[in-house]
Amino acid sequence: MTLGPTRQRLTGGRRRHEVRPVNTPPPGTGYFVGPTDAPGPGVLLLHSSWGLHTGVRATCDRLADLGYTVLAPDLSDGALPTSAAEAHEVLMETDVNVVASMVQSSAGLLRRVAADPARPLALVGYSSGASWAFWLSVRQPSLVDTVVTFYGTQSIPFHGATSSYLCHFAADDEVVSDLEVADLGLSLQQAGVEFTFEHHDAVGHGFAEDGVPGFNGMAEAVAWRQTTEFLASRLL
Repeated sequence: MTLGPTRQRLTGGRRRHEVRPVNTPPPGTGYFVGPTDAPGPGVLLLHSSWGLHTGVRATCDRLADLGYTVLAPDLSDGALPTSAAEAHEVLMETDVNVVASMVQSSAGLLRRVAADPARPLALVGYSSGASWAFWLSVRQPSLVDTVVTFYGTQSIPFHGATSSYLCHFAADDEVVSDLEVADLGLSLQQAGVEFTFEHHDAVGHGFAEDGVPGFNGMAEAVAWRQTTEFLASRLL
């Protein structure tokens, strides 16, 4: 997959791209941003069913400010729900084969344009994007060695995975159950991988996504510090 036409804008001295990869199943848009001076370690950001909204792009920018080259593929084909019901509908209408292909091809593209094309990537995933991050880390372990997830789980076996995982969960999550979290922990433990679970009190699903119902700035700040420290320890 190669980069096709881009629309560019200059903000704060750093070039930011609206990326349209070609040779992949549609949809194929995304948000690509990196440091000003040179490429950094690659971080693939996988958004939730709320789509590639401005809060997601802002998170990509924050990661680029820390020295990472970041790609967030649009997994929702441009959909930007305005309610939880719409977000759920978008998720239910998702073609999982198209998204699986996009996640894999986006990871391959990002690895080629990051600082070291031979180095595995980090994944950061939110909700349904977290499930895709878990999936990719098992599906293509040579592409991924660091995974950060927010209030997402995955029921597949993790045998063969080689990543280290930092998993954030909400204490009052109405979407992800305690049993699902426990099952995930057991699967990771059985696979013998390094993992850490961070449980955030008095918040619900979506607490770490600015612009999404349930966002909690104080809890997000704690999770962001934990996330950036974890990424730095693995990538920088």
